[in-house]
Amino acid sequence: MALSEELKQRIESIVGSDRVVLFMKGTRQMPQCGFSAATVGILDSVVPDYTTVNVLEDQAVREGIKQFSSWPTIPQLYVNGEFMGGSDVARQMFNTGVLHQALGVTPPDRTPPEISISDEAASVIGNAMESQPGSAVHLSIDSRWQHNFSLGPVEGHEVKAESNGVEILMDVATAQKAKGMTVSMEDTLQGRGFKIENPNAPAPVGQLSPQELKQRLDSGEELALFDVREPHEIQRARIEGSKLMDESAVDQINALPEDTPLVFYCHFGQRSQAAAEHFRLQGFTRVYNLTGGIDAWSREVDPDVPRY
Repeated sequence: MALSEELKQRIESIVGSDRVVLFMKGTRQMPQCGFSAATVGILDSVVPDYTTVNVLEDQAVREGIKQFSSWPTIPQLYVNGEFMGGSDVARQMFNTGVLHQALGVTPPDRTPPEISISDEAASVIGNAMESQPGSAVHLSIDSRWQHNFSLGPVEGHEVKAESNGVEILMDVATAQKAKGMTVSMEDTLQGRGFKIENPNAPAPVGQLSPQELKQRLDSGEELALFDVREPHEIQRARIEGSKLMDESAVDQINALPEDTPLVFYCHFGQRSQAAAEHFRLQGFTRVYNLTGGIDAWSREVDPDVPRY
């Protein structure tokens, strides 16, 4: 189907509304796909403000932007009205400094990080390299702080770090996250594997039992309690003092000091765990999930809160 003139003008208006515009799945605060999250992470490290368009909320724009740019996937990045590409292109532009140049900002720090690889880990990596001659060792650390080693060709724009005779190649974002990282070996359920300790990684989400949350609330501790359920669920049951997790709540959280205790809950604890993980990765250092959700709160603390 051809792109209608009305929709074309609408998309042109969006593209021209800001210097940097990202068409993505989800929002800047809560991306709904890994590629969108990766692109947001790149932009967040380069520019403080930019416009995002959640294509999941507008089917016409979701399909129309693909025809507008002749690019079949989402996300799509525009800078100064010019289409740059998708997530992989944004990553390459970031690593080579082209994105910084386009935005007129300082190029990325390419200082190799100091990392430490144990003798045993170095031996395992060396044996793997012997099985694939000509390959280089690559390290990537994604937006969720998951570390991944792989073997592959040299791309040419990587930052190089060396430890114990092993050369590690990484992109700029990973290099900035890898400072002070140590790699050793440990026994796992799958056998002997890498043990990675990274002092830069945010603390894991804490788990609060209903009794622990009640004690904190009763003590008058200043914590921010957020309910991530749907409005119709909140009408049926809620914990007093909690706030609906909507866009205004996101803005409220982003304005808080990063050491503010944040507690999230839902029906059984799964949705709130995801929300807590998101804000943990935004740099908040005291993030908690209510174990068992409001259902456990009803059973263990306040039976007057209806179960459903």
